[in-house]
Amino acid sequence: VQLQASGGGLVQTGDSLRLSCVASGFTSGYYAIGWFRQAPGKEREGVSCIKVTDRSTYYADSVKGRFTISRENANNTVSLQMNSLRPEDTAVYYCAIDSLANCPWARYPYDYWGQGTLVTVSS
Repeated sequence: VQLQASGGGLVQTGDSLRLSCVASGFTSGYYAIGWFRQAPGKEREGVSCIKVTDRSTYYADSVKGRFTISRENANNTVSLQMNSLRPEDTAVYYCAIDSLANCPWARYPYDYWGQGTLVTVSS
């Protein structure tokens, strides 16, 4: 199983970015993909999650209304559209698979992780 996260970059406050996570080698159709982020010196925190079965979505309060998670069926890709970015959104963003499709906020139930993509928002 491989997860490839991409789309990070350096932007200014108020700008947008779209992150993508491509999953390969995972044969089950019952799972969820979550996005997490980790800022320097801080714990990794859950940002958003989508269940691929019914497309239920979940968001952390800090990103609700600004970020949108979606799944593209054709190529097992989950995207995270990030609008109105703030300096506090600066972090390495990771995508991960939860094979039980629960979308937990804790990181430990997730089975597979991508390598992370860096998002830097300047003020």
